[in-house]
Amino acid sequence: MVYIESIDAQEVLDSRGNPTIRAMVRLSDGTRAGAIVPSGASTGKREALELRDGDKERYLGKGVLKACGNIKTEIATHLNGVSPYDQSKIDLILKKIDGTENYSELGANAILGVSMAIARASAQSLHLPLYRYLGGSNALVIPTPMLNIINGGSHADNTVDFQEYMIMPLGFDTFAESLRASAEVYHHLRAILKESGHITSIGDEGGFAPNLKSNEEPIELILKAIEKAGYKPLDEIAIALDVASSELVGKDGKYHLQGEGKVLDSAGMIEYYENLVAKYPIVSIEDGLSEDDWDGWKALTQKLGGKIQLVGDDLFVTNKKILQEGIDKNVANAILIKPNQIGSVSETMQSVRLAQRNNYKCIMSHRSGESEDTFIADFAVALNTCEIKTGSTARSERIAKYNRLLEIEREVSDTEYIGKTLFKK
Repeated sequence: MVYIESIDAQEVLDSRGNPTIRAMVRLSDGTRAGAIVPSGASTGKREALELRDGDKERYLGKGVLKACGNIKTEIATHLNGVSPYDQSKIDLILKKIDGTENYSELGANAILGVSMAIARASAQSLHLPLYRYLGGSNALVIPTPMLNIINGGSHADNTVDFQEYMIMPLGFDTFAESLRASAEVYHHLRAILKESGHITSIGDEGGFAPNLKSNEEPIELILKAIEKAGYKPLDEIAIALDVASSELVGKDGKYHLQGEGKVLDSAGMIEYYENLVAKYPIVSIEDGLSEDDWDGWKALTQKLGGKIQLVGDDLFVTNKKILQEGIDKNVANAILIKPNQIGSVSETMQSVRLAQRNNYKCIMSHRSGESEDTFIADFAVALNTCEIKTGSTARSERIAKYNRLLEIEREVSDTEYIGKTLFKK
């Protein structure tokens, strides 16, 4: 019988130069595998707890030596000798070891690192690709990418209020074609910005971060880039927004669009979005209202839920209990899936299955602090999430995921790319 022989951990750096965890697992058959945990900048209040050292003399307090120590001692003690092939059992053991609802004892970063590393080691031990190990024979759908090509909000030091302006390639037959078209739009956007005298430096997720006059100007620039690349807005390439509106709420409880000098209540924000959707080829809005504004979310869903995708990120934090509340209250119609928000591979899978059973679309997602680890690319295919967010066509930690999806599409003859049908009624 194959069993977990040893578990180790190392402090490494993420794409923002902050420390994170690489968990490493060795099985008794000699298989070795590891996983690197990502970290977010814009985080929901109810996310699982990322454990940091708090020692200001190391990495400004962001070190993860305590979490690494928890892996080497407490977690390794309980998992050494256990079969690696039952992921749900492994993750239940991890949950019991920690003993808290949000992994505040050992750290969600420690838990997730081990959970991912064991899944990867098990796949390698059985000579299966990770997507096939986690998803079985039903792992067939290559996700449609949501590429963040203009950054704002907490992802960039500029005057744009919204956090992400994304393009979605919907008019193509394969992932490879959709990625090519997206890269062409990205390069045309760079040229347009440069010709207009804007800076072409990039934000955390590889999108450009120019100072612009309004929250509509990025959309106008992107539409120009789509047309310059020879594509039709909406039919071939549509626009998606991540507003990250929890970051916009002031002490007065209202939404402050500082770039435009506007202060709006929930009804005002909903009207703002209605006008945007009527004016532009927008198919998805993420975190359109605050994670605490459930009444506003219900009104937003009633107004726009039949027209576009309304994604809960900070709202749901990949938590099946909170998602169930949203389902019961008819709030949103899609959920962003971030494994480090909930803490383990199995819990992430449970949230996806709950969403899919209730016709909520799922979007597998990176974090702003990423690494070269491609786990979420395989995970998206394994769970048939149909959509994936993993940044623009720049920065190697983002490109690694796209290249992995290209590889999967090539090696699996019966994969399906459903961009053309994703938003068809």
